[in-house]
Amino acid sequence: QVQLGESGGGLVQAGGSLRLSCAASGRTFSGNVVGWFRQAPGKEREFVAGIRWNSASTYYADSVKGRFTISRDNVKNTVYLQMNSLKPEDTAVYYCAVKRFRPGITTAQVMAPREYDYWGQGTQVTVSS
Repeated sequence: QVQLGESGGGLVQAGGSLRLSCAASGRTFSGNVVGWFRQAPGKEREFVAGIRWNSASTYYADSVKGRFTISRDNVKNTVYLQMNSLKPEDTAVYYCAVKRFRPGITTAQVMAPREYDYWGQGTQVTVSS
């Protein structure tokens, strides 16, 4: 079992930055895929960014490419989402999630919320215009 805890959300003006953290307890992230997702009111949960823990390969939604960066800290067993140039449309609850490793994981599977096995409680990000 993996317990996930997100932190770092808050209120920021458009153009500002925030860094979200996702810490794991119970088990390490090693060997798994960690993803960041977000859900705005009235909308479906959507993929934001993902990272394969062992290879550090990264994936991004088109809407955040060039603005957001996902990274990991092996020692702290923590995944970060650095968010720059924030826009009001980035306002949402942000969740981190873990997908247990399976051979042959595709990019589509990395981006699909239904593929993930463990979820955090989420952290609110609000970007004012």
